[in-house]
Amino acid sequence: MIRAFAIAPLLLVMAFAPAWADARLTVLVDVLKLREAALILREEGITYAEDLNTDMLAGDGGAGWQQQVEAIYDPARMVEMVRRDLKIGVFGEDRGDVIAFFSSDLGVQIVDLENSARAAIQDPDIEAAARERYAALAGGDDPRLAMIHEMVEGGDMINRNVTSAMNANYQFMRGLVTGGALEMSDEDILRDVASEIDEITEDTTAWLYGYMLLAYSPLSDDELATYVAFAQTQAGQSLNAALFDGFGKAYEDISYALGRAVALNMTAQEL
Repeated sequence: MIRAFAIAPLLLVMAFAPAWADARLTVLVDVLKLREAALILREEGITYAEDLNTDMLAGDGGAGWQQQVEAIYDPARMVEMVRRDLKIGVFGEDRGDVIAFFSSDLGVQIVDLENSARAAIQDPDIEAAARERYAALAGGDDPRLAMIHEMVEGGDMINRNVTSAMNANYQFMRGLVTGGALEMSDEDILRDVASEIDEITEDTTAWLYGYMLLAYSPLSDDELATYVAFAQTQAGQSLNAALFDGFGKAYEDISYALGRAVALNMTAQEL
């Protein structure tokens, strides 16, 4: 009886462990405000789709194109894809450390600043100003830019962003091909995408640094230093990798769907 009594609580804990882990994952998604971020990215995508309509559909996409775009940029699906990678990549003590940091006053402020800057930089004038600020500081000894550089290098953010952009471009071209708008082999697509790596890297660098300078400008030097230090921890590195993986996969799916939708609309116009 004593042995049975001792085992029972252990089994109870094991039975509730998955539910507890899932609850902490939900808390992680909440403190990172991923739903808010997904809505911002949706608006960004809808604006991009307007450019596609103008450039590739001669502005004739109409209500049908708008409906397709709104379905493709599904914020709930984006969040779910990122959630899956957070579940795999941020667990145990790392998950607790991330929740603790982004539940703090500084962590909450940082998430709000990052989301606000991402929404603001959709304005071409604000984006241009952010890029100009980075250009003015690049190559100098500005201490805040140095801290941001440390975060960018530590998280391999340029390479990760460039890889994500190239993968998205590849999937967009695949969508055009499978939709019947282009005739290209996989090798042709890869060669075409690879030819843009230098241009993408240069553009990504200017945009990323401009965005981060804009986002973190309200932080004091000490607050920014605290964030940079957290980003270098195992928890910070795990979070960075999971977010890039999750959003990267989401954008690959979105890009393929957009390419296919463009192709089908082009085909419909020709009939």
